[in-house]
Amino acid sequence: MKLPDNSHILSYNEVLKIAVLIPCLNEESTIIKVVLDFKEVLPNADIFVYDNNSTDSTADVARESGANVRSELLKGKGNVVRRMFADIESDIYVLVDGDDTYCASDVRKMIDTLIEEQLDMVNAARVAEDRLAFRPGHQIGNHILTGLVRIFFGKQFNDLLSGFRVFSRRFVKSFPALSSGFEIETELSVHALELRMKVAEIESIYNTRPEGSTSKLNTVRDSLVILRLILTLIKEERPFQFFSFVSIILAVISVLLSLPIFYEYIETGLVPRFPTAILCSALMILSFLSFYAGLVLDTITKARREIKRLHYLQLPIFQARE
Repeated sequence: MKLPDNSHILSYNEVLKIAVLIPCLNEESTIIKVVLDFKEVLPNADIFVYDNNSTDSTADVARESGANVRSELLKGKGNVVRRMFADIESDIYVLVDGDDTYCASDVRKMIDTLIEEQLDMVNAARVAEDRLAFRPGHQIGNHILTGLVRIFFGKQFNDLLSGFRVFSRRFVKSFPALSSGFEIETELSVHALELRMKVAEIESIYNTRPEGSTSKLNTVRDSLVILRLILTLIKEERPFQFFSFVSIILAVISVLLSLPIFYEYIETGLVPRFPTAILCSALMILSFLSFYAGLVLDTITKARREIKRLHYLQLPIFQARE
């Protein structure tokens, strides 16, 4: 996508209220640079740092750098994002990690794209110039999880787990924020896809963590949590596909188990393995029940999605300052 000229972005700062939201946990060594970088790029924006029970001096350093520092006692990035979205009133929201891995200067073209095209979210797809920026496990997990979401929900995003995004007010105030941890990025993406919001994705440089800064993401554990969330979202938002798949699995197992019994009945007229025959019948009944449940839940899900979208449409995309 060709991006519009961003030379007039500062004029938007004078009309629209912009909030930069930075969730933090033990980022003492990096937070001051993140805050100062965004202050330089967006001089009129409000910078909010939410400390998530850090054991170092993250909050003090952020406060000294000029940020508005608040705290969230419930551990987990998802809990912090939910608190930030509830507390902060703004027109445009910039969400970025406090680890100094994202390029602050890219926020100009992200905001410019959001405003020019009247979007609800712009996602920063990470491009690592240094191969050490993306750990192999993180990169593989990101590709797998992003691919799974693209199959079931849409192909708008190439980087599902990016921690650098720009949102409209309408997105933020319609987002339920049910996740508690790093799976929040997945929920943000699926929320936009489910309500068919206007979104965009631009490439952004992704840097290695500075010396002294450590990642809070556990590749295996957090990947499994994100995978569980994706499967839950498929069940809740795509119930017909989910329960139809379960129905097919149960039907196949039932048929495979019944074949020897059927052949033996044809040859001898007897059904010697009566418990297996009962199991086959039960599995086939469950298969039909699963298919029917998918049909019913799909109707309910569509009605619920319509209500969510109507609520979303009632909110203004921006509220310019008077």
